Amino acid sequence: MPLTTTDKRAAFRKLHEKGCFIIPNPFDVGTAKALAQLGFKALASSSAGFAWTIGKADNHVTVDEVCDHLTAICAAVDVPVNADFEGGFAVEPEGVAKNVARAVKTGVAGLSIEDSTGDKSKPLFEAGLAVERIKAARKAIDADKSGVMLTGRCEGFLWGVTDQKLVIERLQAYSEAGADCLYAPGIKTKEEIAAVVKAVQPKPVNLLIGASGLSLPQAEELGVRRISVGGSLGRSAWGGFMKAAKEMAEKGTFTELASGYPGGELNKMFG
Repeated sequence: MPLTTTDKRAAFRKLHEKGCFIIPNPFDVGTAKALAQLGFKALASSSAGFAWTIGKADNHVTVDEVCDHLTAICAAVDVPVNADFEGGFAVEPEGVAKNVARAVKTGVAGLSIEDSTGDKSKPLFEAGLAVERIKAARKAIDADKSGVMLTGRCEGFLWGVTDQKLVIERLQAYSEAGADCLYAPGIKTKEEIAAVVKAVQPKPVNLLIGASGLSLPQAEELGVRRISVGGSLGRSAWGGFMKAAKEMAEKGTFTELASGYPGGELNKMFG
């Protein structure tokens, strides 16, 4: 019997109680179904991966497009889905709250809010505003009594703000503001990861693998609760596609097509 949205949300919270799990990032319904069939206990959307499927650059999709995407993904799989909800598609807390309330209605079990501005000269929102944005997201989730998990993200390391003290202080502030899980994409070393885990414990930490290069057991040993891969699966898929397409365009040959996944196996998986 398929799980209800309430069941999925309860299962998602339980996953964060102990151990470490991989929460891979599909980019459409097909990849979400494939990952669920492979046995992953939860999935996370990818802002970049989704954007590329509709011919847009990362951070250039609309809240309407993302909510439609999340609704489709959640309906397609019988596992919890965490939403990469970028910066909430608004600057002011009121706008973040409004959009988070929309995201909750898609059926997601969790969602994340970033603190990056998109402006290289001032890459992070002012600390006070960043905290208010998390509080607004928390309030919107609680108003719905949905049980959706909120992840607070500090994007410092991705934007060249590699002051670990600053990043940790922000994560702690987001935790106090109501974030259930904390995330600092771009941290790489075991020392950085361990410091973040210690600073926000007992709340769980999400680690981006692809940046750190660690394995699941190594991350678990450091106290990490969940591992996501961001746009890496999307880039892998595009890597195969572009390699084959460029060969045809530039050489007029078709050898790369032989490396594709068997169509019969795909039909079995989706049949």
